[in-house]
Amino acid sequence: NASLLGILQHPDGTVLKQLQPPPRGPREQEFYNKVYDSDCCDSILLELREYLPKYFGVWSPPTAPNDTYLKLEDVTRKFNKPCIMDVKIGQKSYDPYASAEKIQQQVSKYPLMEEIGFLVLGMRVYHVSSDSYETQNQHYGRSLTKETVKDGISKFFHSGYCLRKDVVAASIQKVEKILEWFEGQTQLNFYASSLLFVYEGSCQATTVRLSDVTLAEKRRVPKGLLSGGDVLEYNNNIHVINSTENGKIEASVGKGLSKFYALHKKACSKRHHSQLALKVENSEQDNVWKTSTCITQEHLNGNVLPQLEKVFYHMPAETKESANVEVRMIDFAHVFPSNTKDEGYIYGLKNLITVLQNILDN
Repeated sequence: NASLLGILQHPDGTVLKQLQPPPRGPREQEFYNKVYDSDCCDSILLELREYLPKYFGVWSPPTAPNDTYLKLEDVTRKFNKPCIMDVKIGQKSYDPYASAEKIQQQVSKYPLMEEIGFLVLGMRVYHVSSDSYETQNQHYGRSLTKETVKDGISKFFHSGYCLRKDVVAASIQKVEKILEWFEGQTQLNFYASSLLFVYEGSCQATTVRLSDVTLAEKRRVPKGLLSGGDVLEYNNNIHVINSTENGKIEASVGKGLSKFYALHKKACSKRHHSQLALKVENSEQDNVWKTSTCITQEHLNGNVLPQLEKVFYHMPAETKESANVEVRMIDFAHVFPSNTKDEGYIYGLKNLITVLQNILDN
């Protein structure tokens, strides 16, 4: 079951998405390989990269070489309090090769897909007022009708104080760019694929995650401080620097990827999770990595704050502006070659834009 496959945050700033069983997993891998092929010179595919998470190939844990993960950019990484929504796009969430049973199963899950053209699979919204996250799972989206879908989606843009019209406006612009791409291509059709929306929920205009500052800072740690002079790079896994009781900096490989993997397996068996699981449920491995990159107070009082200023002042102006909203296409287990426009996906995008525009206007 695809919804049982979680997304893991890797300490190096990527996420790991476990490959689904054939034919879906290999199809998704093949899609990423095609789009990110270094020899690719197809302008349609090159432009498509702008709307996807960056792809870094596949990874397997040493303890289980047959388990394959796609290594993808963590689109939420640059945000301090990321608000996340996953919206499935299209009029059909089954592909042209689906069996009668599969079609029946998909249609019965959300009979309004044909009419509405999209389905909210989940959301996680930061409320400034209560300093907490509100989450909605897939049942929330399936309860939305033509009449309630506008209010249902506007919930994602509400901070607890106000409707973030700036975010709605920026989202419309980003979705319109993706629509333009779809209007100009006739080589791929997407089924059961999603758009991932992410925006900054905290009130500061720009926030730099402290963990990123330590990463910037630790590149200048003298060799002698590394425990035993070990080279702790492992499959571009950035080792995490912790500050110890006495303020000395020492390196550790976080909890080690095998531990990381074991935790994932344990968490997988414990819960039913959607694409957003890692973000939505405060899962074990999430906490492990969050804590391993945190900075102790005394370290903060030391040299991190000047470092923070450096990072902040040297951020290019456009990063400060565009860090506002991300909209990326994800989930490509049902992408097929085609020779026509993807009318179902286009219908869904247009209807989603209409709903977002209504939220903005009212």
